[in-house]
Amino acid sequence: MSTVVATKPKTRFALTEDWTVVVLGLLSISLALSGLIIPAPKFDWASTDDLFTSVFTSKNGLLIVEQFLFTYVLALLGTWLRGDGSGTNSVRATLLGFPVIFALTLLALLLSGNKTLKGLNLEAVIFSLSIGLAVGNLFRLPDWLRGALSTELFVKIGLVLLGTTVIFGDILKAGSLGLIQALAVVVSVWYFAYWISKRLKVDDELTMMLASAVSICGVSAAIATSGAIQGDGKKLSYVISLVLITAIPMMLFMPYAANALGLSPAITGAWLGGTIDTTGAVVASGTLAGEEALKISTIVKFSQNVLLGVAAFAISVYWTYTKNQSETVKTSKPTLGVIWERFPKFILGFLAASLLFSFVISPETVNVVKGSLKSLQGLWFALAFTSIGLETRFADLFNADNRRPLYAFLIAQTFNIFITLGIAYLLFR
Repeated sequence: MSTVVATKPKTRFALTEDWTVVVLGLLSISLALSGLIIPAPKFDWASTDDLFTSVFTSKNGLLIVEQFLFTYVLALLGTWLRGDGSGTNSVRATLLGFPVIFALTLLALLLSGNKTLKGLNLEAVIFSLSIGLAVGNLFRLPDWLRGALSTELFVKIGLVLLGTTVIFGDILKAGSLGLIQALAVVVSVWYFAYWISKRLKVDDELTMMLASAVSICGVSAAIATSGAIQGDGKKLSYVISLVLITAIPMMLFMPYAANALGLSPAITGAWLGGTIDTTGAVVASGTLAGEEALKISTIVKFSQNVLLGVAAFAISVYWTYTKNQSETVKTSKPTLGVIWERFPKFILGFLAASLLFSFVISPETVNVVKGSLKSLQGLWFALAFTSIGLETRFADLFNADNRRPLYAFLIAQTFNIFITLGIAYLLFR
């Protein structure tokens, strides 16, 4: 009687998620630079008539379809490259589920394009998260849709593309004072937010995201930090919600507070730009304070945005080092090989894109492709937050354990307001 010997099936070459993201992000940039530019669709509207004259047109519809096909192909390619054919994120699940995620995200982009809602500084990601939460909590998601929720893939592709907007030359033109303030604010506020979070016994992941969001640049910093430490998407959505909710009253009241304090336009602008966490809210608040205040606030905010790459790199090195220490013998130190293995490789894609657009690509070429890449970056972020919402339960977002991070965020933001005012006064008086 012959014996049948079971042979182990061959596994094909597959990339890790981070290397997959680097490949897809740089591929998107390379295609744009080679001439394959996906124009950004229009989503701005003020009335029902605007919807049919500017958004729901054949030309704009074609642009939306082009973006859908481009991101659809990349999502499928990303699933295949990771070798997830038999896992939770199978190619079949992506093939069926991604169009649904895109359709929900498209609805979010339409809502965020409304003039009234835009005036409240409600960004697309908050609509994506809200729609995802509503659908995910009202309906039972089929397995094929759950299998398509590649949140980390979507977020990190967006982060690599974010690197194309961080142009170091612009910061040098903006002036040294803005950079000095940005460094002083980021370091002092980040450390204070970290300290107060630890005192309130907030967990490590939330602490890192919260400190970065308060001190650097709000939504983008929280997303970058979550990617660097491979954080929980539910915790990220909670921090993003705090950032967006607190930005609205700060945007409205801080210009009036500056006027009541008798601050000069320059000090007012530096205060607004260094304190308010989202770029859109900074612009809106600076507009209320006047032309000079708007200019200074934008310079300071952009200075903080440029520090995002450096901060994400430092956080990722710190996290890989300390995480290794917590998982092994406390007295042993991780080797460079271990740190490299744990280091989030998408950071390299972000830095490569930033250096490429800062020092290699001509300003003329940057102007040609930046609109398309910026639109794709925002789309990937919105897709990620739709996915986070779909896989998150309301009970997870609003339980009693979230009170401590809320208190930590509010205390850190209060500290941010006062320390930034002092630094702005010293530098811009």
